[in-house]
Amino acid sequence: MKRVLGGWRALLLVAVLLGVWELYVDLGGADPLILPAPHSIASSFYNDRGLLWSNFLVTAEEVLLGMTMAALAGLAFSIAIHLSPTLRRAVYPLLIASQTIPIPMIAPLLILWLGFGILPKLIVVALVSFFAIVVTTLAGLAAVDPGLIKVMRTFDASRLALFRHVELPSALPGLFTGMKVAVVFAVIGAVFAEQAGSNAGLGYLFTISEPQLLMARAWAAIVILSLFAIALFALLSLAERLALPWAHEPIGEPSR
Repeated sequence: MKRVLGGWRALLLVAVLLGVWELYVDLGGADPLILPAPHSIASSFYNDRGLLWSNFLVTAEEVLLGMTMAALAGLAFSIAIHLSPTLRRAVYPLLIASQTIPIPMIAPLLILWLGFGILPKLIVVALVSFFAIVVTTLAGLAAVDPGLIKVMRTFDASRLALFRHVELPSALPGLFTGMKVAVVFAVIGAVFAEQAGSNAGLGYLFTISEPQLLMARAWAAIVILSLFAIALFALLSLAERLALPWAHEPIGEPSR
């Protein structure tokens, strides 16, 4: 019941914000060529539905594949850093530094080296998603209950068994958290990559719509990107609850 009420409140808030936006533009608060009214964006959803859908499929493929690459690489990298303090000291500062390089600087180089195919876009998405996944997964690996480690060592468990049965399960909630954080960055990264060099995708559509003063279409692309990010976040939350039900049990409540 609380979730239903919360959903209605969210919808009501969205409706109020859209109403304020509509009035603001209609009353001359902003030029429609800069900020189109919601009804104009809704019209673009219908009139440009084929164009928006075909370009959305391109961006969605880039985001999903790039996120998968980032999750696999982030998990592997986190495990390697966790097991090797030397590697952590050597590589971790480089990971932090890599996140300070603007994507518009990286994307053209990747296109120069790898061409205009999908691979440069996947690398950009993976790069912007990678750091959040590594940080949260490492936090999960470090948050292992010391009592569990003592129990495993009491039974002469090997290092591999300790990692498999204690540390890895502890890291999985962090992995999901990192992926949920990375969703927004992944969508933005895909847009930047498409703007740097592409002939398809919502980022490309946004880029060509602005000079043509088709701002309703450009904003429709933005709305689709936002809804896509929200949907991915919700799907990851659902997948986490299904895959790791024990991670959502109240502290002190036994498993059923």
